[in-house]
Amino acid sequence: MNSTHDITRSPMKWILATLVMVGAAVSATPVQAGAVMYRSVEIDGQTIAYREAGPANAPTLLLLHGFPTSSHMFRNLMPALADRFHLVAPDYPGYGNSSMPSVDEFDYTFDNLASIMDKFTVKLGLKRYSLYLMDYGAPIGFRMAAKHPERIEALIIQNGNAYVEGIDNDFWEPIKEYWKDRAAVNKGLDNPWWQNVKKAYGKTSMTNDEALRFLITLGATQWQYTNGVRDKETISPDNWHVAQRLLDRPGNDAIQLQLFYDYGSNPPLYPEWQAYFREHQPPTLIVWGAKDEIFPAAGASPYKRDLKNLEFHLLDTGHFALEEDGDIIADEIREFLTPAKKKTS
Repeated sequence: MNSTHDITRSPMKWILATLVMVGAAVSATPVQAGAVMYRSVEIDGQTIAYREAGPANAPTLLLLHGFPTSSHMFRNLMPALADRFHLVAPDYPGYGNSSMPSVDEFDYTFDNLASIMDKFTVKLGLKRYSLYLMDYGAPIGFRMAAKHPERIEALIIQNGNAYVEGIDNDFWEPIKEYWKDRAAVNKGLDNPWWQNVKKAYGKTSMTNDEALRFLITLGATQWQYTNGVRDKETISPDNWHVAQRLLDRPGNDAIQLQLFYDYGSNPPLYPEWQAYFREHQPPTLIVWGAKDEIFPAAGASPYKRDLKNLEFHLLDTGHFALEEDGDIIADEIREFLTPAKKKTS
């Protein structure tokens, strides 16, 4: 009797054997250079999703996203830099693939988001890192840097504000009034920017809450991605559809309005952050979309007052500068974060 067992006669054994062989082949295959991993950790009872790429022993760059996006905004930058850097891009609670507790279940403040991100870096063992700060990422990251300056190797600032000049424009007028009174009616809404919004709604007067809800509509999300760009046809509609699907989740509107309100906690901290710049002088790269109407170039120039080791670039694009000038920004980061001895070698 032949002792050799023909596994093709036992379909289940054949399937299992095939899976084992496939698994062995996959496990033996190294991760491709530039591959991005999608992971999560638990912080204070919340699932924090994050993207990670590059060697863990390389210099770390922590990428902090803006509104209304998530780590999705770094989807192209990460593989572009992963050959030389360790890149980590988390989603805040309420954004991307992280937990989305309601406003009654979670303290949606910039203080708390910074605390969560600080604990996130500890959980991942990130002892020293550079920060990429964009939009909401700036007040979160500057809180982290001012609290733990010894952890910060460098700053990369892209349309992220730390000076009153950066919010001295029409866009911010009703938001500033909202900080004073969440029940405000038609306060700061009579400038040209917001008159266009009222006209679109067919109203001569609106509550500030109602007006700010425009900022979480599909039209406003698309505008954030396309306003100020050189060629709108180069900007993928996937951007605003991905972001909008998450904004449209039940309860997410309350989260965004709460953070619009709590953004008012940031300007009082500007002097503290500026003092951090002056005292610790972190090497800083500014790559700023100059045609951004939310954080215009007026907010970029003041950094020159406080930072000595500064590289400054205004780019001919809008708010989400990575979408149109991602290659330029990647090249600037690569050059900026490479030690001088390597640059000249």
